[in-house]
Amino acid sequence: MTSHTTPAGPEAGPAGPRAARRRLIRELLLVAGFFTVYKAGRLLSTDRTGEAFRNAERIWDAERALCLPGEGAVQRLLLHGDALVHTANTYYAVVHFPATALFLIWLYVRRPAHYLWTRRVLAVLTGAALVLHLAFPLAPPRMLEAARLIDTGQVYGPTVYRAAPDADTLANQFAAMPSLHFGWALMLAVGVIAATRTPSPAGKAPSRWRLLWLLHPLLTLLVIVGTANHYWLDAVVAAVLLGVALLVVPRPRAAGPGTDPGANADPGTDSGTDSDADADANAAAGGLPDRQSAAAAVGAGQ
Repeated sequence: MTSHTTPAGPEAGPAGPRAARRRLIRELLLVAGFFTVYKAGRLLSTDRTGEAFRNAERIWDAERALCLPGEGAVQRLLLHGDALVHTANTYYAVVHFPATALFLIWLYVRRPAHYLWTRRVLAVLTGAALVLHLAFPLAPPRMLEAARLIDTGQVYGPTVYRAAPDADTLANQFAAMPSLHFGWALMLAVGVIAATRTPSPAGKAPSRWRLLWLLHPLLTLLVIVGTANHYWLDAVVAAVLLGVALLVVPRPRAAGPGTDPGANADPGTDSGTDSDADADANAAAGGLPDRQSAAAAVGAGQ
C-alpha cells in the first residue's frame, strides 16, 4: 500500500496520483457517510411535538430571565423592506452548506494540516449537536406563540422547510438547539484565520484583514435570529460546543501550502465530518400573515 506520507507529484510516479485519488475518495466517503448518519439521526425526533414546544417555552422564559434582547428586535429590522428580509432568507437557505463545502475544499488543497484539524473539529461539533437534538427537541421561535414572531421564510421566501413540521420528511424542524448554522459559520471564521496565520511561502506576513471573516458568523447570527429560526441561546450553545471541540482536538502542526493532504493523516484515528445544512426549525402550524401586516405581527420579544 502506498504510504500516506508520500507526497503526490510528478517525481512520485504513477503511485502518487493513485494515492492522492484514494485519499480524495476516502474523504468524500467520510463526508457522505457522516452526513447520512447525521440526517437519519436528526429525523428520529421529528414526532416529539409536545416536548419540543414545552422546551421552547422553557428556553423563552430562560432568555427573559437572563435579560437577553428579544428576537423580535432583530426581526423588525429585517421587515423594513421586502428586499432585506428576502435577502436574509436567501442567506439562511443557500449560504450555509456551500460556504462550508468551499471552505473545506480550500483547506484540503491549500492547508492540508488545517483541513484535517477542521474536519475533526466539525465532526465533534456536529456529533455533539446530534446528541443534543435527540435529547432536547426544540421548536424554533417562529412556532412559539409567546414569541409573537413570523415565519419570514414562508411569508417572504425562499424557505427550506415545509409549512407543517410533521409533513417535512427532509428536515427535523425541532432541531433548533444548537444552531449548526452558527456553529459551522464560527468554525469557518476560526479555521480561515488559523490557516492564514503564518507567513506565506512568498514571505508575506499574514494580513489583519483576515479578521473580517468574523463578520460571517456575526451576519449568520443576525440572520438565524431575525428569520425566527433560532433563539439567541441556540447560538450560545453552539459556541460552547465548538469551544469544547477546539479543546479536545489537537491543533495542527505548521504546514505550508501545497503539502500533501494525507501527509499528517492517521487513517486509524480519522473522524467523519459533516457537510449538512442545519435543518433546524420552521413552519407555523396556523395561518401566515400577509406581507403588509407582517411587521405589525412581530412582538417586542420581551
